[in-house]
Amino acid sequence: MPHYPIGHKLTILDSVDSSNNYAMGQVQLRKAEHGSAYFALEQTAGKGQRGKQWQSEPATNIMVSIVLETSQLASSDLFYLSMAMALGARDWLAKHTGEETRVKWPNDLFWRDRKAGGILIENKWSGSEWQFAIVGLGINVNQVVFEETGRKPVSLRQITGKTYDLMEETRKLFENLELRWKQLLDGKRSKLHEDYQAYLFGKGKICRFRKNTIVFESLVVGVDSNGELLTRDKTDRRFRVGEIEWV
Repeated sequence: MPHYPIGHKLTILDSVDSSNNYAMGQVQLRKAEHGSAYFALEQTAGKGQRGKQWQSEPATNIMVSIVLETSQLASSDLFYLSMAMALGARDWLAKHTGEETRVKWPNDLFWRDRKAGGILIENKWSGSEWQFAIVGLGINVNQVVFEETGRKPVSLRQITGKTYDLMEETRKLFENLELRWKQLLDGKRSKLHEDYQAYLFGKGKICRFRKNTIVFESLVVGVDSNGELLTRDKTDRRFRVGEIEWV
């Protein structure tokens, strides 16, 4: 496979239901290659984790989906890819916002206790072969007014007081994602896991979670290499992605 860096081919979409849907469609039509990226100025049905919608003012934030060819990875690398992409986005954001920038399990971007962005990865399989990953990133950049939600969104502009060039920042984001992608390809999984633990939101703190209808508190211990969240209260606990949600 020839190596093209992430974002080497960037398509700007004026309006689309979801950049992830569009990118997956391009993969299905064999019109996308590794590193192709699709930037949406407006999304009419942006997707977030757990079936939630990602809302954004048009032409204000980074809403981009990246195609990664994953046939050289094993299915056991699913969460390593998630860690790599979350860390790459966190590396870029922290250059503007400092060390208070964290990754909230599984792959949201947080500044202090406020959500600055999220990542949604969707995969294309052929039997047991993992062929492609579509990495969708939604990051609040220049938006200053948000709908009232319990998730307390925050933007780069709100944190720093500056207005940013979206295309320039997207290019810088790609560079940071590429560095972490190369770590994964080079087999530096322990480094990715170590850094993910170091920047894990809530680590060492008692946090509130909900499982089904039950709300409980538990000490965040870390995340294992399979992507399970490890917590401790009266007993040691572990949770798969999607099994619980933060409160």
